[in-house]
Amino acid sequence: MTTRTRLDPVLIEVLWSRVLSVVNEQQVALQRTAFSTIVRETQDLACGVFDTNGRMMAQSVTGTPGHINAMATGVRHFLKEYPPGTLSPGDVLLTNDPWMTAGQINDITVLTPVFKKGVEVAYFANTCHAADIGGRILSAEAREVYEEGLRIPIMKLYDRGAINQDLISIIRANVRTPDETVGDLYAQTSCNDVGARALLSFMDEFDLDSIDPLSREIITRSEEAMRSAIREIPNGVHEHETWSDGFEEPILIKAKVTIEDEDILIDFAGSSPESVRGINVVFNYTHAYASFAMKAAISPDVPHNDGAFRPVHVSAPPGSILNCLEPAPVASRHIIGHFLPGVVFGALAEALPDRLMAPGSDPIWISIWRGRPRGSDDRFTFSLFQCGGAGARAAKDGLNTTGFPSGVAGVPAESMETLTSMVQHRRELRTDSGGAGRFRGGLGQWTEMSCRTDEPWTVSAMVDRISYPPEGLLGGGYGGAGEFWIDGAKEAQPKRLLVLDPASRVQLNLPGGGGYGDPFTRDPEAVLWDVIEGYVSVEAARRDYGVVVKYMGSDDQLVRLPEHYRLDLAATESLRSA
Repeated sequence: MTTRTRLDPVLIEVLWSRVLSVVNEQQVALQRTAFSTIVRETQDLACGVFDTNGRMMAQSVTGTPGHINAMATGVRHFLKEYPPGTLSPGDVLLTNDPWMTAGQINDITVLTPVFKKGVEVAYFANTCHAADIGGRILSAEAREVYEEGLRIPIMKLYDRGAINQDLISIIRANVRTPDETVGDLYAQTSCNDVGARALLSFMDEFDLDSIDPLSREIITRSEEAMRSAIREIPNGVHEHETWSDGFEEPILIKAKVTIEDEDILIDFAGSSPESVRGINVVFNYTHAYASFAMKAAISPDVPHNDGAFRPVHVSAPPGSILNCLEPAPVASRHIIGHFLPGVVFGALAEALPDRLMAPGSDPIWISIWRGRPRGSDDRFTFSLFQCGGAGARAAKDGLNTTGFPSGVAGVPAESMETLTSMVQHRRELRTDSGGAGRFRGGLGQWTEMSCRTDEPWTVSAMVDRISYPPEGLLGGGYGGAGEFWIDGAKEAQPKRLLVLDPASRVQLNLPGGGGYGDPFTRDPEAVLWDVIEGYVSVEAARRDYGVVVKYMGSDDQLVRLPEHYRLDLAATESLRSA
């Protein structure tokens, strides 16, 4: 088949499936060769293939919107610095500039050109969260980006196949985890090579000299599908606002969503100004999560590529918390950025009452732990990713301990205890943390940590929704607020780098998701099973749902079985009618 052949729908489906298999193979190679738990376990990554115009053609099956969508726009910065025709086989580029890619210097993007018969035919790129990048330990404390670690402009990691040893030496000398950080860079390079080999094999199989015609067709069809979905929504202007705990003061996030025929405009004017602390969001990251929210809301099945973004136009005032200017600190930009889908959904709740979900516990809680194990001369630095409850959906309960919109996985206790001297004493679901509603919010979790050490140790916890828990939608209740405790006392400013006593115990109790719809319309049988499962207490069932559940067993029973609980329908009807 030549590139001039018209691509029919059946052939497009075959080719599209093969392209997806290529990027999924790229992702698998990355996870299996990565050194850090952040990539292997947490999957804080993104993989994708781009055409020669720098347009994202396809992404792998997993990855965070903050990486995927930011990388989709960030590749154009690479091509501006190294236009087509200026690179050679064996060249590999990288950068972690926040304003060009994923919004913080811990996120490193690696890009590899693909050559066929000496001509560039595609680019593979991936973005991963580095275990450490120097500067302050990852936190929100910095007042300038310069304090946050090593900032690398767009440059060559490999030049015609030769490693840039000077760059590697600089990175190793400036990070606390040189083996993990540099090892992940090798994994990022290798996975791009795996994707390139698979793509070239695919092109040979189908006699393709270029993927640009296929890319153009896929992207165009995605754009048309998005525009068709937008046309089904009545024109109008919808607004919503929410609050984050912030660092030194609360942060207001305001969104105005305008539907105009087949385009959507999302404006964040009126949000708080830029912060003096590292919770600022670069516009690239703002655009990433806002555009993701619209695709998830109106056309989740459309292939995720450049075309899916085109009908969504995002704006935020320069110098605001969602469009910060250099040299603003940005290390903890996810703390604010993860609120964006929730505030966009809140604006559209009345217009799309059967499609959306209530706000959940995100921002994902990231804590950085550092200490010296008892009897050892080596310090550990460990990044712990934890998820609270997702918000309830229009027709289903929220998922327990599941991140949205971040999409990352929690770190198993076994990984943490194997790689550090930390001990996780508790990890269980938080009863009553899911917001009440016709559909209940997902539950958060209780966790408690200590460290086997004889010296002070530290934690930098990037947490939120302690003062402002996730709100519900369309009559749903708030999810449970998060808690951060040290030795049984509430920590007043958890986003600081905190020094702990050797015997200290730290509790990170993650919030639950908001509820959806009036709780008094929830099926009483569903509330009964919530009580049986331990998701909702007997007291909360009565208070929040108007459902009377009676425990018929004895208080000293070690195991409570389903038959020990009984739904009192008469009392429930009386309570609800009252």
